[in-house]
Amino acid sequence: MNRSHRFRYGRMPASPFAFFRGAAAVMAGDLAKIPFSGLTCQLSGDAHVSNFGVFASPERQLVFDLDDFDETSPGPWEWDVKRLAASLAVGRYRSAMIRFAEQGHLEVWYAHAGVDEVEILLEEHGDKAKKRRFAQEQAKARARVSLQACRKLTSVVDGRRRIAADPPLLVPLGHLLPDTDRADLELLVQDLLAGYTATLSVDRRHLMNGFQFVDMARKVVGVGSVGTRCWVVLLHGRDENDPLFLQVKEASRSVLADHLPTVASANHSSDGERVVTGQRLMQAVSDIFLGWRTAAGIDGLTRDFYVRQLRDWKGSASVETMDAAGLRLYGALCGWTLARAHARTGDRIAMAAYLDDGKAFDIALAEFAESYADRNEQDYRLLVQAAKSGRTTVRSGL
Repeated sequence: MNRSHRFRYGRMPASPFAFFRGAAAVMAGDLAKIPFSGLTCQLSGDAHVSNFGVFASPERQLVFDLDDFDETSPGPWEWDVKRLAASLAVGRYRSAMIRFAEQGHLEVWYAHAGVDEVEILLEEHGDKAKKRRFAQEQAKARARVSLQACRKLTSVVDGRRRIAADPPLLVPLGHLLPDTDRADLELLVQDLLAGYTATLSVDRRHLMNGFQFVDMARKVVGVGSVGTRCWVVLLHGRDENDPLFLQVKEASRSVLADHLPTVASANHSSDGERVVTGQRLMQAVSDIFLGWRTAAGIDGLTRDFYVRQLRDWKGSASVETMDAAGLRLYGALCGWTLARAHARTGDRIAMAAYLDDGKAFDIALAEFAESYADRNEQDYRLLVQAAKSGRTTVRSGL
């Protein structure tokens, strides 16, 4: 068992949903055994409800969209829908796709779920309490910027601002390799960032060139991604009151690749490019600093990475604490968002025709979701038992 599996298994026994989040590869294998329509589009590859959230658009508007693309790949549209349905029963995907099939290319491309649309949805359902909570969450998301991250994640050491240690979740580079020449490490990071900026548009490359490297730390992230290499990079612009935090995350082979060998690696020079391309295709708007780089790591081995801002009005819903009404509303929003992402890259007219305007798809999807949830519970219990008996090695505490 490799290192990333030990770390992932350490988080998956927390709950059946945590197990589900970490089991994208398991579900991909299960879905590959089921017949599908033959219609394809760009997939998220891991479209469960916790991989949707809010973030800032380049125009500084708060938008709701998919926010995880580590497994993105062209593939059967049903796979994303079934993964979403297995995490939360949904019905709005079908009606949204039929609506998108009636629209022109530009209308579909410009469609997005801004916070105004979410507020209208809450207003239509007459839920003032949920609308107040949503307003509070908006305020929290807008506070998540680089300056706030700088206050929270850094301290002054020997007169210079550095990323503060918070092991094992956040470990500065100097703590990981205390005997290594810091100048050599900085050159390595600067080379990675210089190569990465070539994947940005000219205007954003110019903006990025105004920032200078300050410090770097290893970060532990997610459930499905835990164990992969992820770094937080602190840069300064005009001065230390003008910070920028970037997340440099290792891009591994998609879990869909074993089951979709003819399309999973098409037209991509690296997995970093695959992740970024998928994100740009599926999101209505994307992070202005989103890019990729293949570079040598500290250990001298070449790996693929993608880069994005660490915090830019990012926020996500706590689905575990939602009541039934809240889950229905959130499921409708996620279903619409996923349909829009698929409509951008697939044959939306053919998909809408396949779905039809009846309830057969909704019923079949609900039955699948309930059946797969039962299977997930069984697999979860097997992992818990294997961890307790020592048959499966896990790394807990992360």
